[in-house]
Amino acid sequence: MKAKEMRIVFMGTPEFAVGVLDKLLAESYRVVAVITAPDRPAGRGKKLRASAVKKYALERQLPVLQPTNLKAESFLEELAAFRPDIQIVVAFRMLPKAVWSLPPRGTFNLHASLLPAYRGAAPINWAIMKGERETGVTTFFIDEKIDTGAILLQKKVGIASCETAGIIHDRLMQKGSELVIQTLELIATSKYKTIRQTEQKASYAPKLNKEIQKINWKDSLKDIYNQIRGLSPYPAAILQIQSGTKTHTIKLFQVYPDYISHREKTGKILTTKDSIKIAHRDGFLYIHELQLSGKKRMLVKDFLNGFNLSTDSQVVSPW
Repeated sequence: MKAKEMRIVFMGTPEFAVGVLDKLLAESYRVVAVITAPDRPAGRGKKLRASAVKKYALERQLPVLQPTNLKAESFLEELAAFRPDIQIVVAFRMLPKAVWSLPPRGTFNLHASLLPAYRGAAPINWAIMKGERETGVTTFFIDEKIDTGAILLQKKVGIASCETAGIIHDRLMQKGSELVIQTLELIATSKYKTIRQTEQKASYAPKLNKEIQKINWKDSLKDIYNQIRGLSPYPAAILQIQSGTKTHTIKLFQVYPDYISHREKTGKILTTKDSIKIAHRDGFLYIHELQLSGKKRMLVKDFLNGFNLSTDSQVVSPW
């Protein structure tokens, strides 16, 4: 059977998965159904919001299933009715064996790291926060555990010292889409070989939480810089500053470190009419793009046009 003849069930939820699904359809692969997460309450009004994958799939008039229980007999019957030859998973959730073992050609996952490095929910963010200079994408057959299956293909991607998680996300989405196509073609030949993951080389990328967003000014300037890059644009690193009698919470998106000696007190905020820099024992952190709580994201010069920082302003750290 040729790759484009295989009946594909696609599983995914966020924008990263949309890029892959779009590539499959653009290349005329036979996607017969899409499985995605149930609609979730979001925003101040807590209105139900569809996933990025659902929105895209409906626009392309693809059948969409949103199971709350992947082990439910009703869902398994619906899934089997699509007679998938193969299933592709991109940023979805852990599948029970009854689901991933269903298609005769198996179920493979696209993961945004060079496995076994950075298994888990946030591989792009953690690779940058840890200061990696290289990451990539991996396709592997799903098994009973999370991100542990036999590797099919990998593609490396460099990380420049100034790049954020958002930039790497988009690059990996493109490379990952290409790798999924290559993986489908490889599986169609039935002549592929897989590589078992080496457990001793495994590292982990757990789900991001609010504590990870907080910047501790006792960390090294390099670590703070990597933390901000790794969390930009979402969920964004958070800095608290004291200006006069008020404390403000700020999200940081673009910053630049300057590793030089100085005599300023660590945490002191210095400003000009169009710049903000924060003193650190290792140098200064220049802020280029930020967001004050309750306001929109903006360049620092626009922020300073409407917000006056007192001359005694300083960072509040540790939390």
